[in-house]
Amino acid sequence: MSLNKSRYNGNSLEKVLICYNEPTRYYDNYLGKGISDSKENVDLSESDFLKQIDLIKKSLSKKYLSVETLAVNSDIKSAIKKIQHFSPDLIFNFVESVEGNTDLESYIAGLFDLLEIPYTGNGPISLGNCLVKSRTKQILEAHGIRTPKHTIAHVGQFPKKKNFALKFPLILKLAREDASIGISEFSVVNDFDSMNERLKYLFESFNQEVLIEEYIDGRELNVAILGNEVLPISEIRFDGLPEEFPKIVTYEAKWSPESVYYKNTVPRCPAPLDEKLKEKIEKMALEAFEALECRDYVRVDIRLNSRNVPYVIEVNPNPDISPDTGFVRSAAAAGIGWEELLYKISTFALKRIKYDTQAAG
Repeated sequence: MSLNKSRYNGNSLEKVLICYNEPTRYYDNYLGKGISDSKENVDLSESDFLKQIDLIKKSLSKKYLSVETLAVNSDIKSAIKKIQHFSPDLIFNFVESVEGNTDLESYIAGLFDLLEIPYTGNGPISLGNCLVKSRTKQILEAHGIRTPKHTIAHVGQFPKKKNFALKFPLILKLAREDASIGISEFSVVNDFDSMNERLKYLFESFNQEVLIEEYIDGRELNVAILGNEVLPISEIRFDGLPEEFPKIVTYEAKWSPESVYYKNTVPRCPAPLDEKLKEKIEKMALEAFEALECRDYVRVDIRLNSRNVPYVIEVNPNPDISPDTGFVRSAAAAGIGWEELLYKISTFALKRIKYDTQAAG
């Protein structure tokens, strides 16, 4: 590991670079349904995070001597020059895509590895495997971790009724996206014709393969893991959602404050769980964390069926840690404030530096 030892004193770092993806419009429609308001026709997850950058910089500046920001786009040569010019001791990695292409998220982490600059959050293998939902499921299943049964539909290919083994209702998700892009009230289907109609829409709108999985109709839990510690479990409540709407977390539920979903998917933390079930869920989340080779901070999404049997539905490395997010809510329930959370995440990378320094010495 290449370190500027003249600045590194073993306890703190001086120069921190906050890297994030430059907001862009990659798809014509992120909501997963027909829309009439062009203002919603952008990736609100990216534009919303952009509002937090100055706040993050201000908070980190309380701990570190110099904090700068870098918006990453497809001009990677320019990004490398800027990184090398600033010569950071640590990169805070918030890059989730490059010009909207989420496949490149893991490449950026790999770039930081090649530059031998310590960075926060998960490594390339974890980021890549967790992005591809079918691969995530294969790894979970290989480790004996329960996840809903599924299949993958490639662009233009529609399943045939003969030998179709999945049981309705089903939920359809883009196979290589996060932030609930493309998920709406139409994502849960109850019959074969509705499934193929939804597939046609997703193929035409997003031009990528689709994950088809059995829908677990029950409570949805978010399990935040910080380091190796499971934070208080949060639950998404669907109490006020109109009966005709499936109880799922859609794109609107996360990013559109005026939508029905946003107003009626209310988090509750800590979630009311009996001790035995709570321990089972925490154990499953940690097993998923380890199976996907995660580190630093991760959110594992779990659904309970009608018999309270837990299923892992998503593993989210480097989840959003803006002040009003679920991960931050769980941290607060554990007595960890937002600024302390940022600092804790930076110390995980710092410990990796200390380990590599000692190994090199």
